[in-house]
Amino acid sequence: MGILYIVPTPVGNMEDMTFRAVRILKEVDLVLAEDTRTSGILLKHNEVKNALMSHHKFNEHGTSAGIVNRLLAGENVALISDAGTPGISDPGFYLVREAVRAGVEVQCLPGATAFVPALVSSGLPCDRFAFEGFLPQKKGRQTKLQSLKDEERTMIFYESPYRLVKTLQQFAEVYGGDRQVSVCREISKVHEESVRGSLTEVIAHFQEKEPKGEIVIVLAGRNSKFTVDGLQFTDDNLASRSHSRSNQL
Repeated sequence: MGILYIVPTPVGNMEDMTFRAVRILKEVDLVLAEDTRTSGILLKHNEVKNALMSHHKFNEHGTSAGIVNRLLAGENVALISDAGTPGISDPGFYLVREAVRAGVEVQCLPGATAFVPALVSSGLPCDRFAFEGFLPQKKGRQTKLQSLKDEERTMIFYESPYRLVKTLQQFAEVYGGDRQVSVCREISKVHEESVRGSLTEVIAHFQEKEPKGEIVIVLAGRNSKFTVDGLQFTDDNLASRSHSRSNQL
């Protein structure tokens, strides 16, 4: 019986590819890629010449059974996505589930995932967090936002640059403009940037400067703790302090 390897790939910088990931990709019988054109560049860069097959959200239900049969027959298969770790807001879950059900060994290599550096560099609590990925674009979006109103853990969202400002504005409407946020874009790339502050401040920034690239939003949870002027405040305390200062001006 073969092994299904889940292989993370760089989210921007080619140098983030691990030695082990390259070795596994060279050794397996088949590499499954979300987009063979995108992944082909990475594979060529690392001199991986193995068989490559397309595996994405539009065909995974139809191809997974055949892949599992190949694994059961003894072939080793590696699954990669365009960037990051397969299964994290990318195809992968369905194939892994079917492989596990069939008794196939599944190994996930450690590696790049966009939300981890965005979270750790945000300055927001990262000991406990809720990864939400992409919000529903239309149906169920407001319901989802309301369901997170009392979430006390730091929340992480993926978003496109075209919807970023609208999403931040919706956050401000539901959670208040004083809620702290960090917007990280182009992680590990030349133009990597993190914009931190209250929702009101970050909205103003991106209304003036058009956002570009891959976006990760890290949003403070309800009653998150912050240190200001040597004193510790919750998110709600910070909002009250901000309003008090405004009234004094």
